[in-house]
Amino acid sequence: MSADVRALAAQALAQVAMHGASLREAMERHAPRIPDPRDRALLMALVSDGARWWPRFDAALDRLLDRPLRRKEPAVHALLVLGLVQLEVLELADYAAVAATVEAVRALKRPQLAGLVNAVLRRWQRERATHLAALDAKPETRHAHPRWLAEAIARDWPAQAETVMAADNREPPLMLRANRRRTGRDALIEHLRASGQSAEAHVWLADAIVLPHSTDVTRLPGFAEGLFAVQDGAAQIAADLADARDGQRLLDACAAPGGKACHLLERADVALTALEFEPKRIARIRENLGRLHLQAEVCSGDAGDPAAWWDGKPFDRILVDAPCSATGVLRRRPDVRLHRRADDIPALAAQQRRILAALWPLLAPGGRLVYITCSLLRAENEAVVAAFLAAHADAHAVPFALPAGQAAAVGWQILPGEGDLDGMYYAVLEKR
Repeated sequence: MSADVRALAAQALAQVAMHGASLREAMERHAPRIPDPRDRALLMALVSDGARWWPRFDAALDRLLDRPLRRKEPAVHALLVLGLVQLEVLELADYAAVAATVEAVRALKRPQLAGLVNAVLRRWQRERATHLAALDAKPETRHAHPRWLAEAIARDWPAQAETVMAADNREPPLMLRANRRRTGRDALIEHLRASGQSAEAHVWLADAIVLPHSTDVTRLPGFAEGLFAVQDGAAQIAADLADARDGQRLLDACAAPGGKACHLLERADVALTALEFEPKRIARIRENLGRLHLQAEVCSGDAGDPAAWWDGKPFDRILVDAPCSATGVLRRRPDVRLHRRADDIPALAAQQRRILAALWPLLAPGGRLVYITCSLLRAENEAVVAAFLAAHADAHAVPFALPAGQAAAVGWQILPGEGDLDGMYYAVLEKR
C-alpha cells in the first residue's frame, strides 16, 4: 500500500502543480480511494509538502535530469519531487525513501522508468551538498516561493522577508473557535484534554483554542454537536474589530465558507446577511450554520453590485473579507504559491476597490465597515484603503492596535507566523 499511496500522491501533485487543480480538489479526487486513515494522512502530508516545496525541488530536477519529464511523464516528475521531499523535508531513511519511490514508479505502471528514478535519487544523495548550495543561493529556491512573490515580499517587507518566507514553510498549529452559544471555552478545553488532545487557550484571543498539530477535526469530541469550529486566530480577530451589538443589522459581504459570519452570530443577537458570489460555495455556509446551530439569511450575489440583492435597508456593520491573493496563508494553503501570478494583483486590487465603493452606501451613518484580506501585499491592503479614504470624505479610519503584527500606513498587518497566526490585514472604517 505504501507504493500505491505514493503513486496516488504523485498523480495528485501533478494535477496541483502542473494542471491548476487546488489541493482540496486533488484530495477529494484521490483520498476516497484509500480506506486506511493512516494512509490517507500520509497522502495528505505528501501532497501538501510536495506543493509547498515544489519550487525548490522542481528546480533541483533541472540540475539532475538531462531531459525534463514534466510534459511527457508529469506523474513521474511529481514522484521525483516527492522523493526529494521525503529525503530532505520528511527526513525519511535514505534507503526507505528511495526504495518506496522506485516501487511507486511501478505502481504508476511506468516500470521502464524505475531505473531512471533510482539513478536520479542516488545522484542527489552523492551530490547533495552541491545541489543544496545552489538552491540556497536564490531566495525563490531557498524558500520555495515563486520568484515574483519572493521579490514582492522583499519589496514590501524588506526587514521581515526572510522570516516571512521561512514561516510559510512551517506547519501551523490547529486553531479552534469555541462556540459561545453552545459551550464555554474552558469547558471545551477540558473536554478535549479528556480525549487525549493537547489543547490550550490562546493567550489573547477570547474564543481561540490551540492544538499543536493538525488532526481530523470531525473525530474530535464536540464537533458533531457544534461546540466549536476550525478557524485560525487571525481570522477570529474580525469579530473583535466588528464590535457587533445586539439588535444590529450585519452584512458579511464575501462570506464563504462562513467562519466569520458564524463568529459574529455567536457573539451577539444580530440579523446577519451572508452574501456569497459563487453559488456552489453557499452550501458550505449553510452547512456550517446548521452544525453550529446558528441562523442567518444566506444569499448569492456580487458584493460589487448591490442593486441585484440589497433590500434598501442600511447595515450597522459590514464585513468585507475581500477576494485577494491569499499570500498571507501559504502555510495552510501551500498550493497558492503554484497558482498565483504577479499579474493577478492589479486585477484583485481593482476588484477590491470596486467592492468597497459599492458597499459603502449600504452602511448606516455611524456604522462600521471592517476590511480584511489574507494578503501581505501592500497593493491589496493599505493602498486600496488609502485610495478609498481619499475618495470618500465621510469615511474615517479607526485607529487600533493588536498584540501581534504592526501598524500599516492605514490599518494593521499581521505577517505570517507573527503570534503564530496566519498573515492578515485589517482596516476599520466608520461613516461620519
